[in-house]
Amino acid sequence: MPDRTAGVEASTGSINTARTIARWMVTFIGFPAGGFAALLLVGPVDSLVTAAAGGLITGAILGAVQSFGLGRSGPRAWQWISATALGLMVGLVVGAAAVDYATSLTALVVQGAVTGLAVGAAQAIPLRARFGPPAFAWPAALAVIWAIGWAITTSIGVQVDDQFTVFGSAGAIVVTALTAVLPVLINRNTRDHTVHNNHTARSAS
Repeated sequence: MPDRTAGVEASTGSINTARTIARWMVTFIGFPAGGFAALLLVGPVDSLVTAAAGGLITGAILGAVQSFGLGRSGPRAWQWISATALGLMVGLVVGAAAVDYATSLTALVVQGAVTGLAVGAAQAIPLRARFGPPAFAWPAALAVIWAIGWAITTSIGVQVDDQFTVFGSAGAIVVTALTAVLPVLINRNTRDHTVHNNHTARSAS
């Protein structure tokens, strides 16, 4: 009987993980949607002002879509959206200025790393409530992953000379896949916490 129960729990866990990843993968659309909206509203990233405004717009849209992807187990929507928006704004301002608004492969990889670092640092604040100090490993991970996103977008021939706020769909899909571990860990943490609380309640009664 215990073996059968363990098997059912393992199967249920695998199904839940697959659903969590599938839900998260849909959020890749937040990158091109945010980038396109920023381009329409403020134009190309060619100055501090456009970098700040464009980063804020892109981050707000991306944060909203990702908040949906994280579901009820994730941080509160307003926390995630504001963290992503402010992180992308600061990161893009610093990153774009650091490469003098250039759009070469090297420049955009550097810009992506700086932007990812800032977004990760901002998102680590609401994540700390779930994971504690290990949440602060997220900025370094996101710096590498966002650099990869720009490398992919630039390498496949996207018109990066248009100076977008963020990489395109191809890079976004890869970045979303590489960050899918986040919602999986959040859901697992929530599930373990629930099981622990239930066990404590039964023991107390």
